[in-house]
Amino acid sequence: MQGPKRRIVYVALYEGIAIVVASAALAALSGQGLGHASGVAVAASAIAIVWNLVFNHLFERWEARQAVRGRGLGRRIAHAIGFEGGLVAFLVPLMAWWFDVSLWQALVMDLGLVVFFLVYTFAFNWGFDRVFGLPASARERPAAA
Repeated sequence: MQGPKRRIVYVALYEGIAIVVASAALAALSGQGLGHASGVAVAASAIAIVWNLVFNHLFERWEARQAVRGRGLGRRIAHAIGFEGGLVAFLVPLMAWWFDVSLWQALVMDLGLVVFFLVYTFAFNWGFDRVFGLPASARERPAAA
């Protein structure tokens, strides 16, 4: 599976699982209940979907220009850190506003989620690639004749 279809399936699976987990975690971290936490989890998911599409497009463009093909451990770690680092910049202000806390408190609250999502992003990407195959940007180039 390649191209837009791959990205849509990826985002739908990734975010569906993320909303369920993030709702429960945010409810526990904020003490404001599952209903309130679910609202920010859905908003965060919408932001993450847009960021996911943008980040993965840019990552795959960069990846296609690399001499070394495939997705080894280093590249997977770079992908997970890049995605999550960008997402933190978007979500901390949202969480501060939503839960009516300072940016510092929101960042501290987000740290638990960041650790979870770093591991989750790494594991999800690895599993997704094993089930659906590598994207064209990471596949070995055919040998020149």
